Amino acid sequence: MRNIVLLMLLLVTSVASSQITVRGVVKDSIGSPLELANIIAINKETQAMASYAISNDKGQYKLDLDKSKVYILQVSYIGMKSVSEELSTQEDDISKDFTLQYDNALDAVELTYEMPVTIKGDTLVYNADSFKDGSERKLEDVLKKLPGVEINDDGQIEVEGKVVNKLMVNGKDFFDGDSKLATKNIPSNAVDKIQVLRNYSEVGQLSGVQNNQDNVAINIKLKEGKENFWFGDVTAGVGTSPDKELYLVQPKLFYYSPKYSLNVIGDLNNIGEVALTNRDIRNFGGGFRRPSQSSGTNINLGDNGLGGLTNLGNAQDIETKLAAGNFSYSPNKALDLSGFLIYNSSRLRTREESFIRYIDPDLGIPNEEKVQTGREATNQGIAKLSATYKPNFNNQLDYDLLGRISNDSERQSEVSSVVGNTNQLNEVTPFSINQNLNYYYTLDEKNIFALEAQHLIKDEDPFYNALLVNDPTNNSAPQQDQDAFDNTALALGFDRDQFGYNLNQNRRIKSNQLDAKIDYYYILNNKSNINLTFGTILSNQKFNSNIFQFLDNSSYFDPVATLTDSDGNILLNQNDTEYNFSDVYLGFRYRVKSGKFTITPGFSLHAYGNRNIQYGEEYKDNFFRVLPEFETLIQFKKSESLTFRYNMSNSFTDVTSLAEGLVLNSFSNISYGNQELQNSLSHNLSLRYFSFNLFNYTNVFAIANYSKNIDQIRSTTNFDNVIRTSSFFNSNFADESATVFGRVERTFKKIRARLGVRFSYAKQNQFVQDIRTVNENFTQSYTPELRTNFREAPNVRLRYAYSITNNDQGATSTRFVTNAPSVEFDAYLWKSVTFRTDFTYTNQDDGVRPSQSFQTWDASLAYRKDKDAKWEYEVKASNLLDIDSNVNNSANNISVFNSETFIQPRFVTFRVIYTL
Repeated sequence: MRNIVLLMLLLVTSVASSQITVRGVVKDSIGSPLELANIIAINKETQAMASYAISNDKGQYKLDLDKSKVYILQVSYIGMKSVSEELSTQEDDISKDFTLQYDNALDAVELTYEMPVTIKGDTLVYNADSFKDGSERKLEDVLKKLPGVEINDDGQIEVEGKVVNKLMVNGKDFFDGDSKLATKNIPSNAVDKIQVLRNYSEVGQLSGVQNNQDNVAINIKLKEGKENFWFGDVTAGVGTSPDKELYLVQPKLFYYSPKYSLNVIGDLNNIGEVALTNRDIRNFGGGFRRPSQSSGTNINLGDNGLGGLTNLGNAQDIETKLAAGNFSYSPNKALDLSGFLIYNSSRLRTREESFIRYIDPDLGIPNEEKVQTGREATNQGIAKLSATYKPNFNNQLDYDLLGRISNDSERQSEVSSVVGNTNQLNEVTPFSINQNLNYYYTLDEKNIFALEAQHLIKDEDPFYNALLVNDPTNNSAPQQDQDAFDNTALALGFDRDQFGYNLNQNRRIKSNQLDAKIDYYYILNNKSNINLTFGTILSNQKFNSNIFQFLDNSSYFDPVATLTDSDGNILLNQNDTEYNFSDVYLGFRYRVKSGKFTITPGFSLHAYGNRNIQYGEEYKDNFFRVLPEFETLIQFKKSESLTFRYNMSNSFTDVTSLAEGLVLNSFSNISYGNQELQNSLSHNLSLRYFSFNLFNYTNVFAIANYSKNIDQIRSTTNFDNVIRTSSFFNSNFADESATVFGRVERTFKKIRARLGVRFSYAKQNQFVQDIRTVNENFTQSYTPELRTNFREAPNVRLRYAYSITNNDQGATSTRFVTNAPSVEFDAYLWKSVTFRTDFTYTNQDDGVRPSQSFQTWDASLAYRKDKDAKWEYEVKASNLLDIDSNVNNSANNISVFNSETFIQPRFVTFRVIYTL
């Protein structure tokens, strides 16, 4: 690693010493500086573009050029005559100014090359070919090379620190709601332009009356010739591993025409290479957004699906199937139809070994060693249909229908040093239907109306089964000689005279929610407007559960618990709860622009209603609350801004936290609710800075968030051995959290340097064994990176991730230090061979045990006759060092754990790719 860093530094020095800088000012005929003028340097001998620049607000530009060369400089600006001049470089830097003349006829010099980056208002346009070196295969390979664009660890696109949730191809939605399907499947050779749409508004009528600086979308413009016919590729592969034969089939086909498009993505493999993981599918929102998301009210409907879905990178064995289709059709200019269908199936085998220490030795909770092996089977389906009708600019009607269904199961075997051998089964077949109806109407130049309504139906039916070992002969022995689960079994009313505990629980959670609002915008003048909102959230949830036991003779047993709550009431093993929530609110916002400032103060008045019925008892809680908000945007320049936000929010829990009966989250995690739970109130502040400077190729953004939760809903936890029982209560102890994240990116000739920094702090009050503790967590991480951007020479990416996490958990303090240097290398050789490799070394130190480390190394070698060849052949190897597992040291609110997760062995595959 040290030698590679030294090589990179020598490379930077070599590149810097072999170039000179040309700088100057671009002005108009009266001497005023021209911002965003385009300057291109073309090598006269090779006719290749050597460098480019965009002038800043002072008209200044800067070009880095090789010494002793002759270049043609072309300078252009919209509405002016372009200038073309010859320039010879020697050993010294050059100063050269340009003066452009106005030309209404636009009789400009024809530009030989397109600018790699152009700015058109709030739109950044990247010319994809300017950033390709020939080693790219998919869209994500191009995106990684664009200044200001990042592919995060979850595979999502980030621009200016904001996750891009909407990606379009030729202006048409592409699997709306997640960008990963596009980045991992669209061929790079089909991409012409990448348009980053900042301050994006899906409704043109509202673009001038709303603050959309958090909304970023990307539109992929296809190359000419990639319309009106199919394009894409089909990959087939086979391979070998220590214990099985490998296979891979991945068709990725696309068709685009002015009227309609069709995209088909398939995947069948046992290698673990998928575009969407199980978690991605579960979180796939389909582009839906709650109408009330800016009202200050947050209500949690809960997620009772399979909570332990494994990250694919942490599985020993993976088999996946994916079939996805996306279409769009425009029968006329007023109507757009679109939709998608996704089916995903996976089978996983997992293994994890862990050591758990609890926060306070004086609490009497024993340390625990566990070995967990599991099998997951998941079948998931999502379908969406959308229609947009826009007969004219003044009217727009949108309708969306999103349905999802799944059939998930997880079997897990656990060997615990405390509990012994346990087998668990989780099964669930949930479904949901989400509908969205929006209508936007512009009455005249002063009055705009908007109706947004969303209706959600969700049905979840989780089933849980656990088989625990038991010795019925020690029931009367001293507690330390009994089985670990015996005391909990007695409290839950189970029959302990069995040679094993066969515990079961059925649950059913039905949710029905309407979220709707009407907005009225009155435009006072071109600098200010008023927004009035009338909205409502109506929610109904029904929750049923039943805990039961099968005896050794397979007979059914209905236990009667003896466990009591804090008031001495005996808890039941059954739940039958109905929870109704309502929020009727009136909001007011005033938006005004004054110079560089856009100020938006506002507030909302809420009338809340809570009602739940359990065991024949009804509880009501109706109240009013005013939630203020404030936002200020300072636009220093066209590509530099600072935004401050403050808002107060009110959060409500879901029905499972209200249900007073016992619930088995697992055999070792039992909970019961509180019928009288109230809401949680929080103050939220954020500060965001952004700057994109193409004069010195610097991209900077920073985000600071602070939240203080008051009247918090929190849990109290009591342990019996390692079996915990939790409940919830209203608390006036405040929790706090703060996060600061920033990234600086600067391009030096052919080297791009980046530094990411994150600081996070959290303070949380909790109650364990009826003792209050204050947990504090402080994490700092630093991620410097160097990446070369050569068109001909090989490219290298060096990255170093360093983080320190300090946890203060009352009587226990921990400190985790992680070092993770990594190297990526790609080369396009002889115009036909592509070689790629990446290596990461991860070391973790908890300050108690010897530090632990693991290494990952992948590589691929591909051949195609030339860049336009139809056939490509590739050998790809993953986990070249054949390591068995990854290690992880971390802490949560009640424990510190060290884990070892076993992963897939070395895979070597041979692949054939055919490009349409």
